Amino acid sequence: MRIVIFTCLLLQVAACTPTVQVNAPKEPITINLNVKIEHEIRVKVDKELDQLFADDSELF
Repeated sequence: MRIVIFTCLLLQVAACTPTVQVNAPKEPITINLNVKIEHEIRVKVDKELDQLFADDSELF
């Protein structure tokens, strides 16, 4: 009797095993590259401000 119950439980557990499927996407992968580059402008302004403060040290 125990063997029958154990076999039934084993079959139920084996039937519940998850499956993993790897499929290619149907639509192509798109990468959005909308990037603003403002670093150069900021560096120029910072350098001009540093020079202005160095030239006229009485501002602050």
